[in-house]
Amino acid sequence: MPGLPAPRTEAGRAGLAALVRTPSRALIALDFDGTLSPIVDDPAAARAHPRAVHALRRLAPLAGTVAVITGRAAPGAVKLGGLDQVPGLIVLGQYGRQRWESGTLTSPPVPPGVETARQQLPGVLAAAGSPAGVWTEDKGDALAVHTRRAAAPQQAMDRLRGPLGDLAERAGLAVEPGRMVIELRPPGSDKGQTLKTLARARSSAAVLYCGDDLGDVPAFRAVAELRGEGTPGLAVCSGSTEVTSLAELSDLVVDGPGGVVELLDALAGAMSPGS
Repeated sequence: MPGLPAPRTEAGRAGLAALVRTPSRALIALDFDGTLSPIVDDPAAARAHPRAVHALRRLAPLAGTVAVITGRAAPGAVKLGGLDQVPGLIVLGQYGRQRWESGTLTSPPVPPGVETARQQLPGVLAAAGSPAGVWTEDKGDALAVHTRRAAAPQQAMDRLRGPLGDLAERAGLAVEPGRMVIELRPPGSDKGQTLKTLARARSSAAVLYCGDDLGDVPAFRAVAELRGEGTPGLAVCSGSTEVTSLAELSDLVVDGPGGVVELLDALAGAMSPGS
């Protein structure tokens, strides 16, 4: 297919062909941070790649469903990414607990374990000897401990992993490791289950998922499961030097958010009538 990259796997090539062949029944789903938006030290400073909204706007009227599946709260991703400029876009926040669509947000109540963790977290970090530069992001439905600003980010992650896991267990929460961050969040949903639920609800005939981090692994596995059920799929890694293991699970690796935008543009071109 001219203009489109070639997936390295046969299943990925079949998935890409199916997406282009029947765009009106295609599901294009993407992570936000590290995929549509470059990773930054301060999550509040994140912004979508300068050409991301334009690419999504090109794709939205062609593909059956375009969605963002993120660990962020859905309204935050919408605001930071300018995603309200993309007609018909669905944003599934907190790994699928929240759904934003056409300006309307639906979200279940926050479980009490989050407040338990919120109260105990400062003491847990102090007792673990949390290094300077480690800081906590309160997401409302979840808590994230970031180590990127520490002098030795990976060592800080390793030091805090056990104590934060113990806290999550006491509070009845799940632990979600990421790129120099450990998140404590409500259990019961992940990006894989969210992707499968959306694909089935939309009767998608082909699925693409693009992500960059360990939290995207369930979505990559979901693509494989959907293929096993007869729905062609393509797993795309937004490549980085921080999470190289994700590339091994993917059908196609692109060069970070810039490469993701180029892929979206190429897909829009291939899906356009007369292309």
